[in-house]
Amino acid sequence: MNLEQKLGFDQIRQSIKIRCSTGYAQQRAETEAVSYNSQTIEKRLALTDEMRLVAMFETKFPQGEFTDCTQFLKALTAEFSCISVENLRRLQNFLESLRQVLSFLKNTKPDQYPNIKQLAAPIQYFPEVSRRIDSILDKNGEIKDSASEELAKIRRELNTTQNAVSRKVQSIFKKAQSEGIADEDASISVRDGKLLIPVSTSNKRDLPGLVFDESSSGKTVFVEPLEVVEMNNKVRELHFAEQREIARILAEFTDFLRPYLSDIQKGAGFIGEVDFIRAKAEAAGMMQAGKPIISKDGVLRISKGRHPLLEATLRKEKKQIEPLSLEINKLKHILVISGPNAGGKSVCLKTVGILQYMFQWGMLVPCSEVSEFPVFNKIFIDIGDEQSIENDLSTYSSHLMNMKNMLKNADEKSLVLIDEFGAGTEPAAGGAIAETILEELDKRGVYGIITTHYTNLKVYAQNSSGTINGAMQFDSAKIQPLYKLELGVPGNSFAFELARKMGLPENIVHQAEEKAGESFVDLERQLRAISKNRRKLDEKLARIKNTDKNLESVTERYAQELSDIKETKKKIIQQAKDEAQQILVAANKKIEATIREIRENQAEKERTKLVREDLKKFNESLEQQKDSKQDRNIQAKMEQLVARKKRQEERKGRNMQHAVQQSTAEAMRDGLNFAHGALQEGKFVPGVLQVGSKVKIKGSDLIGEVMQISEKWINISVGDIISKVKNDSVEVISNKEFENACKSVYKPLIHNSLEIDERKLNFKTEIDVRGERLNDALDIVARYIDDAELVGASKVRILHGKGTGVLKEEIRKFLKTIPAVQSCTDEDVRFGGSGITIVQMK
Repeated sequence: MNLEQKLGFDQIRQSIKIRCSTGYAQQRAETEAVSYNSQTIEKRLALTDEMRLVAMFETKFPQGEFTDCTQFLKALTAEFSCISVENLRRLQNFLESLRQVLSFLKNTKPDQYPNIKQLAAPIQYFPEVSRRIDSILDKNGEIKDSASEELAKIRRELNTTQNAVSRKVQSIFKKAQSEGIADEDASISVRDGKLLIPVSTSNKRDLPGLVFDESSSGKTVFVEPLEVVEMNNKVRELHFAEQREIARILAEFTDFLRPYLSDIQKGAGFIGEVDFIRAKAEAAGMMQAGKPIISKDGVLRISKGRHPLLEATLRKEKKQIEPLSLEINKLKHILVISGPNAGGKSVCLKTVGILQYMFQWGMLVPCSEVSEFPVFNKIFIDIGDEQSIENDLSTYSSHLMNMKNMLKNADEKSLVLIDEFGAGTEPAAGGAIAETILEELDKRGVYGIITTHYTNLKVYAQNSSGTINGAMQFDSAKIQPLYKLELGVPGNSFAFELARKMGLPENIVHQAEEKAGESFVDLERQLRAISKNRRKLDEKLARIKNTDKNLESVTERYAQELSDIKETKKKIIQQAKDEAQQILVAANKKIEATIREIRENQAEKERTKLVREDLKKFNESLEQQKDSKQDRNIQAKMEQLVARKKRQEERKGRNMQHAVQQSTAEAMRDGLNFAHGALQEGKFVPGVLQVGSKVKIKGSDLIGEVMQISEKWINISVGDIISKVKNDSVEVISNKEFENACKSVYKPLIHNSLEIDERKLNFKTEIDVRGERLNDALDIVARYIDDAELVGASKVRILHGKGTGVLKEEIRKFLKTIPAVQSCTDEDVRFGGSGITIVQMK
């Protein structure tokens, strides 16, 4: 029994082979060997992983079986060879598959499936070859009449002749029936392409012709009428001519194809390789396997590893497998596993062996993608009963032969797997030999997984710097194994407990305990206590780590939220300042226009100068405001302007009073609109239509303020829009009515602004979609990115976990379709690594 059979990999190899549709791929599945080169392994793993993603998500990739053309293409390289019609059909199907694969790869994004694209880089597709085949074969794979003019001519003549023969035979048959030579219920028969008339043996001489065949009973003969013999001969000759012409067409096509054969053979090899990789990817998908990490520092770290064959068996029984997690490295390179019988020791050993072998074969491994595997130059295994009658070897002798081979060839680049180390002989001697061999392997730095029941090996593993104990956990209350590996402590055999469970008499078990000695029983009891305390300590450490992780997450989230709030506050303040500046500029323009009007009306220069100075001081006061006192300072300044305006009105004549009043009222109105929309009532006659009056457009809810009055028309300001309406289309309203109307109009806007501010304050920079189904997770991410874009977040975190990588892959594919997303990257390994996606917003 070889290594693959002992590990069970031969069954995995066979499962991949049956998934291959081409002979090339089946041969690859049979002959592919493990690799001892890390670059080769990485290449194989990357190709299989990319094909796994293609099979899962790409519907445009060819889904059916591929056609194998390697054998007959090789035969066509001979000088006088010629392609057959059947092989021409196969070549047509192959070229279509090649076209589809190359077209698919061409239409994907540049950074997608780089290794498969590299494999396809030297492959060429020749559309002219496909066009020539399409001109020869019809959709059913038969030679077309139009393949050549001569073939079309032959088939026309053949069809005409056959029709003539049919008409003639029908005529002779009806005559024979009317004359009683042929039975009334008989029908014309076809034998070897000839139309024959069935007649009874007694009447065969009454119908001139050749007897072509007779029935099994001998009572009926089938006659070829003499009148159509010559015509049938012509039909046969035309068939021969047809075949000769088809052979000529195929020979001509073969000569045309021969210059392309080398490139087409490469394409056939590429399709065969794709078929092989796809079979590996499909098998990996059934196992829920992923791409592990190639270890650079000699660490063998398996996280949630599952034996693929055992898992498949348990799945049929609707049971769950217990995942295996362990780690050995250059410092602790040998793991000694102990524990009760049927507790899972051998399963752990075989799981490590088959996962390592799958990894070096280039197969995706059923474990977490954070698992790490080193590349070993040699793998040795000693497991099971290998006694041989032919070679006169007992079970223990075969074990010793395996130990001899290990001691001869194993080094620090080797992995040894030894099941029931030291068993098969007298315990004292077997344990001593096993301990000595273990010590030698330890000195050499050999990596190993060893199972045993021997106490001396447990003691050695506990005291040696290069070895570590491992125990299979056991539920002592229920007296049943848990199939979980616990590192750092030796296992207990639980022999006496199992004996009691199996129903052995209590007195027998008690006597056995006495014979084993109190020291042995105490040792077993201490081992159980150590194991129990270790589990409690691990649970406490796990809770502490989880608490620390949650605390770090909350602290980081709060820090990010505080940063976002500060940034939002800064933006809001700057936006308010910008709006204030815009309003002030508009007010300045209006004041300047009023001043020009005053000058045109020959106003006093002194009064103009005072107005300009007041406006300048008001502008400077706005620029100096930095905190919450801004509103009060603006209000005080506006009150100064009002008082000064009143004094000017009292000193100056009535002629210029209206112009100055209008200018100042407009300046106050714009300034107070900036100061949160407070309205300052001007000096005019209430209820009379004049500049500054508050009006409502009749027949609507629109309100505004009179800006200018002419004989028939007035200009009113409705929000930011100046509208020209007729004088009789508006009605004057009070300031109270105007204020109430403004509140009702702007209330929804204020509410909406408050709602957005509330969403900004409640927005979190991180979401957790672990445990969600794929579609639900994508919906959550979609809504979350919408909120992030709404509140202006620059960067967010999506916690999806590592697992098999499917959820991460799908989320990132979805994020790439969102215009607001700039990039997606992994989090720093210290804060979650590939289990968290950092989304940078535009």
